[in-house]
This record gives sequence, C-alpha cells and structure tokens, in this order.
Amino acid sequence: MSDASHTLSGDGRPPAATPLTRAALEIDEYAASLGWDLPARLFALVDGERLKKANPALAKQLGLADQEDPGLTPVEQDELPAGMELDKFLATIAWPETVAGCALVVERLMLPPGAEQSRPKNATEAQLAEWVATHPERQEVRITAAVLRDGKKEIALRLRSKDVAREVLTGPDLVPGLTEALLATFA
Repeated sequence: MSDASHTLSGDGRPPAATPLTRAALEIDEYAASLGWDLPARLFALVDGERLKKANPALAKQLGLADQEDPGLTPVEQDELPAGMELDKFLATIAWPETVAGCALVVERLMLPPGAEQSRPKNATEAQLAEWVATHPERQEVRITAAVLRDGKKEIALRLRSKDVAREVLTGPDLVPGLTEALLATFA
C-alpha cells in the first residue's frame, strides 16, 4: 500500500519537481490570494539555506529556521514604477550576488495560436492592443515567470477562467520572451 502524501500535495496536485517550480507555484498562489487586476509584482529569489546561515534571525522570522530544505525563498520587491514600460524597467535592474534568481508576476491577455492568422496587417501598437482586447477568443492570464542566475527558468500560468491551483500550467518555455527579459537582469 502506497502513501499518497508522497505523491500528491495537500491540494491534490503532484509535488513540484524542482525548487524553481516550487517557488513559481508559491508566488502564483500568493498572487492568487490577492485577486486579479493588479499591477506587476517583482520578487528576488534567495537560497533558503544560504539565508539561514547568513541571517538566522531573518530566517526565523520567515519561518525557514526549522525547515530541513527551505529551497528558494521569494522576497517581494518594491512596487514597480507607475507608467514605466515593463521591458524598460527590467533593463534598470541589477541584482546583488546574494540573489539566486528572480520572478515576475504579470497579467496579460492571450490569444489562441490560430488567432495570429487574423491579425490586422500594418497595425500600430495601439491598434493591435485593441484587436487583442476585443478578440472573442482572448483569455486573461496571470503569468508567474521565474529564473535563476544559471539560466534555469519556469513559468506558472493561470487562466482567469480556470482560477484554481490544480489548473495552473507550468513549463520553462510557455512565455520565452518574459523569461529571457528576466535572465537579462543577471547579465
């Protein structure tokens, strides 16, 4: 007889395979608890073991002191500047060596793959944005993109129409442009 607790998390989902996937899902759950229609959120990812050794008091405050393998600890950063384009903001970031990785949560509209064929030709950015916003097959999504200095990446993608933890899609290549932009913050 097998023990199901070894194969499923408390909410019935399989356990995340890597610390980066666990961090992305943890951040996704946190963002889900705040609701929708929120601005982008940026997180530093700190190695929990390293944090326990470097700052035991902070590790205790964060609940890491008694964890055998704390993995990656997300630390939310200050709010992103209002009105600044995301790619321009990301280009201004430089992380200290103590940061193992970073994650970003953004909400976007996505279209199914076949929708690209009906994209208006020679449209301006504003016209394209309007086309996506009014497209009948658009989906509102929350994207949690997480990367490590060594190039590992993970995405947790939650559809607003299926806003439950067991429906969150994960994979390293779901939104490659976003993970590449985050990796560039470590260059």
